[in-house]
Formats: sequence, structure tokens, C-alpha cells
Amino acid sequence: MTPTVLSEQEWRARASEHQRRVRRWTEPHRQRRERGEKHPVMDFMFTYYTQRPSRLERWQPGFGVALENGEDFLRRKGYVRTPHGVVVDPEELTPQRRETVQFVHRLLSATESRPPQLGCFGLHEWAMVYRLPHDDLRHSEWPLRLGSRGTDEFVESMRIQCSHYDAFRFFSRQARPRNTLQPTQRDRVRLEQPGCLHNNMDVFKWCYKLDPFVPAELMADSFELAARIRELDMRASPYDLRELGYSPIEIETPQGRAEYVRQQRDFGLRASRLRERLIELCERLLDQ
Repeated sequence: MTPTVLSEQEWRARASEHQRRVRRWTEPHRQRRERGEKHPVMDFMFTYYTQRPSRLERWQPGFGVALENGEDFLRRKGYVRTPHGVVVDPEELTPQRRETVQFVHRLLSATESRPPQLGCFGLHEWAMVYRLPHDDLRHSEWPLRLGSRGTDEFVESMRIQCSHYDAFRFFSRQARPRNTLQPTQRDRVRLEQPGCLHNNMDVFKWCYKLDPFVPAELMADSFELAARIRELDMRASPYDLRELGYSPIEIETPQGRAEYVRQQRDFGLRASRLRERLIELCERLLDQ
């Protein structure tokens, strides 16, 4: 395969723009960490997701792109010089990495094949605090909008239908039997669907799992979407985060549920476009 060639001027400009773009999230995270401050919304993007801020800031061309005068990249693992320029080394696609590509392709393709389910209303966050003492809550420094009793009563009044294992596994012990599904890690390919906020956030995870084959622009697009979804996730949660500037989406009301579904549908469409880009990349890798 003949690679796309980027001139030095082109790739340096793209690298500079990428760093400028992602530092709007990485720099505040570093500053909070230096001050020892926790952030109930944005810490998630750098703790649950394991891509380090420095790696997120680092631009890379992705698979099938050659860099003119790209010798700087030879200091990184996984790059080689070719007659077209410096490229990601095809030898990085080891049998083990190929299995990862196959899994990601299978998971994302299965997700895209299904219609979105939009009736969960973000109740996973409520199920994570159901019947827990306040001191045991993940964000115990923040109050619950409805209080403990009101939160528990609301959970008991609703039908919980979470299909995402990595959300379900954080449910409180008392909330687990209330879920209509009991997803396990083995159920990912069978259950993931494009209306799930956490599934759509995880496009970012699958991007960095395929590092260095994924271009930095796709990595940044998926991170930005995940960050926006995280904000919705916590605005619709039982926590009162108005002090941080997050106005609540009151899913305990019909109006709040309607607003949640509207944003959920929009984020699902945006995630679908990113999944399609990542599926296409997986197919090119598997053709090698």
C-alpha cells in the first residue's frame, strides 16, 4: 500500500493544532492534580480512561501516512524510515495486536448494526448510589439533589435497563437485581448498542487501545465526544454539581427525561460517525 505523504509543513501544523486542542482538558487536569483537587466530572476522563495526558497531547499520523522529514518520530517506538518518509512500522501489528483489532472491529460493527435504545435515562449513576450510606458514595463530598431517601425512592419507581457491563459492575449490591439485564464482560459484543452513553464514550478507549495506528485527530475527536458525554452523564446524575457550573438535568421529571433523550440521540449520531471511522481503520489493518 502506498502511504499518504504529508509534507513537513503539513504535519507540524497538524501537530501544533492537536496540542492546542487537547490542552483545554489536559492543562486544567494537571493544575487540579498539583493542587490536590478532585473533580467529580472530569477526573473520570483521566482515571477510568488510562490514556495519560502527555500521550493524549502527542500528535501521531496513524496508519498508512508517511511524514516528510519525520526523523523526530524515529525516537519513538514503532516508527521506521521508508522511501516515502517515516511511517508507523507495520511490524507493530503483532499477532496479539491483530487479535485486539479483530475484537474492536467485531464489537464496533455489532454495535453499529443495532438500533439505539433510548430509554435508560442515565439511571446507571443512580443505581451506583442506591441504598448506600453517604460516606460510601464515590463522590461523597457532593450532596444528592433529592437526598438519600428521595434518590432511593426514585430508583424504585423506575425501570432500570443498563446493557453496558462497565457501568453495571459499579451498581450497588442492592441495585443489581433491579436491572432488567445482568451483563457480563463476555456479553459486550452481544449487548452493546449505540444509544448507550458509556458505550459511545468508549470509542475513545478503543482508539487508544489501537495506538499508534489511530491518527491523533480521531483520538481527539473521540476524547472530546467522551468529555461532552461525561458532562451529560453527571448533569443527569443524582449529585448536585451546580457549584461547579453543571446545571442538573432532572430526569425525575418528564421534561428532564425528554432533554436527556434529545442529547442522548445527538451524541449517539456523533459517536456513530466516529465508530465508522474506526471500523474502516480496523479493516485496513486487517487487510495487511
